[in-house]
Amino acid sequence: MAAEIPRSVLRRFAREQRANAVQTEAIIWRAVRDRRCEGAKFHRQAPIGNFIVGFFCFAQRLIVEIDGPSHEIAEQQTKDRERDAWLCGQGYRILRLPNELVIASTELAVARIRAALRG
Repeated sequence: MAAEIPRSVLRRFAREQRANAVQTEAIIWRAVRDRRCEGAKFHRQAPIGNFIVGFFCFAQRLIVEIDGPSHEIAEQQTKDRERDAWLCGQGYRILRLPNELVIASTELAVARIRAALRG
């Protein structure tokens, strides 16, 4: 992994991302906040290592990412694989959901999160 990014920088960036959530992130946040999904406590835009993860359940070590069109670009896919490999190496599980799924079938997206929480 690259040089350590100062924690204060990551926290500020995470706060900005929370304030500027995209539609699909807002949809998922409404579904998982306040222990609404399997009683699991989720955080959003949380710093882990040098990364900011979309949604994070510490107790289950589960990260949920919502992937928009930028994740279809080859360069971004390479970055995502490297990031996921590092996070998995730290003991985290990652569930990636495409934007289209969240918009077209929020119920199915949440069902996938529930299934991941159950193991």
